Amino acid sequence: MRLMRRLALRVPLLAAATAVAASPMFVPDAPTSAAVFSQADSEIEAMLPEMSTGKDQQLLITGTDAQSRNARIPVHKALGRELAHYAPIGSGLPQYSTALNCLTQAIYYEAANEPQKGKMAVAQVVMNRMRHPAYPNSVCGVVYQGVNNRVCQFSFTCDGALLRKPLQRQWLESLSVAKEAMNGKQLPDVGTATHYHADYVVPKWAYTLAKINVIGRHIFYRFRGRAGEPSAFTAKWKRSESVPSINWARFDAEQDQLPSIDSVSDQRNEWVPGLTVAPTASDRHTTNDVGGRIDTTKEWRLTIPDPVDMRSSYEASVSDQVEASSDPTEAAGAAQ
Repeated sequence: MRLMRRLALRVPLLAAATAVAASPMFVPDAPTSAAVFSQADSEIEAMLPEMSTGKDQQLLITGTDAQSRNARIPVHKALGRELAHYAPIGSGLPQYSTALNCLTQAIYYEAANEPQKGKMAVAQVVMNRMRHPAYPNSVCGVVYQGVNNRVCQFSFTCDGALLRKPLQRQWLESLSVAKEAMNGKQLPDVGTATHYHADYVVPKWAYTLAKINVIGRHIFYRFRGRAGEPSAFTAKWKRSESVPSINWARFDAEQDQLPSIDSVSDQRNEWVPGLTVAPTASDRHTTNDVGGRIDTTKEWRLTIPDPVDMRSSYEASVSDQVEASSDPTEAAGAAQ
């Protein structure tokens, strides 16, 4: 009897525990960033806010020298682990359009002129970050992280690029890629990548991560150790999307700091021949190569003569050519 009573007490408790564990609402909490990063990786975790794709990141080398240096960083093929598939962000959800616009912006402004695969790779980095506990767990939160700080995670959100109207063809291409990414499509070549940078710069953080692939003009990296393993990507989409308030006056202030036309004309002797803008890391030419550009620092302007004004000169030239090509002997024979 005692045994039967014990069983009678335990069975309801066991059934209740089983029901809770089987419930779809029972989802174990994702590990925090501190749990994902080991003690040895604490330095990397501290660097995350500075690990940007933008101009304010710490660069070791720029220009063509950067390409050769980047090529010497070994690619860890074994580290390109594919992530498990995730539930798509349904198009019927009220947050869908906001998330889709944020992801499309990231693809367009970061990879508008990249091939299709390059656009997909950038989209996956955004989605990978959303699934990693070290980053915000929303699409817009990832894209706009640090937008009003000195260093933002994606340069287009804090360099004024959003003020430029997108080109229609490239925008529609980016939109198509964004829809596929939000529907769960992944690119195995990118795997668990959470970072990338252009091949004409070498950021300081490039040597702290594991390089896994080069696609188009971008080089992709993942975290080393446990933080870069597929098992670390356990964060859940928080089912909330919003674009943060942006300090647009910041861009006006940056424009005010640019040299005026008068100040540029006063400093024309300091410009590189053929350049009417300050040289950047993306320029690829020697100092004496004007690159097919008109050097507006010179005192001349290209002029094309009016064909009407040149008509008499043209007819005179034709007449002279006819007379010069005529044979006097043949002309005399024809007269007889």
